[in-house]
This record gives sequence, C-alpha cells and structure tokens, in this order.
Amino acid sequence: QAQVVESGGGLVQSGGSLRLSCAASGITTSIVSMGWFRQAPGKPREFVATVANNGRANYADSVKGRFTASRDDVKKMVFLQMNSLKPEDTAVYYCNVWGPGYETWGPGTRVTVSS
Repeated sequence: QAQVVESGGGLVQSGGSLRLSCAASGITTSIVSMGWFRQAPGKPREFVATVANNGRANYADSVKGRFTASRDDVKKMVFLQMNSLKPEDTAVYYCNVWGPGYETWGPGTRVTVSS
C-alpha cells in the first residue's frame, strides 16, 4: 500500500527558509507525479507545486520564485525548499504522490511563519 510521510515543518520568521521532505513507501510501480499542497486555517486545500517524472516542476503563482520543488526517484522522495517565507504561507503542507492505479496523501506537516 502506497504511503507518504512529510517532515520538516516548523516555526520560522518572515523572510526565513524551510525545507520540507516527503518519503514514499510501498510503491512498486512508477511514480508519475510528486508534489505539495497546503491548507491554511479556514481555507480549502490548494496546489503549491508538483514535479513530474520528467523532472519538470510546476508552481502556484503565489510561490513562484520563492519555492523550489525537487524529487529523488531512487529514494522515492520529494522536497520543497521554501525561501522568503511570508505569513500567508502559514498552512499545513501535504505531500501528494500518484501513479498507475494509486494516489496517496500524507498526514501533513505544519508551517507557521511569524511576522
């Protein structure tokens, strides 16, 4: 059974940086997409970034130029380097991984950016 677990969240001051990691397990077929979504208090979950199996990354407009997503297919991990963090980046960040016949979400890791 495919599973993913996030790590790396925490409290950081505005302008600071954090690096999130997500480790996948139980996946025996290919991974098409690995990415990140987030949910702020009282708001719906929103797209942040994804990395396709060709290495191409896509980003939400709100994080372009500040966040960088990358993946390691050997280790089955995806990362999110977050720089120039803003208070509006405060949210629970969720890892999403999908491939042929499966899609899985992690339990989330909380990121809090203080002003």
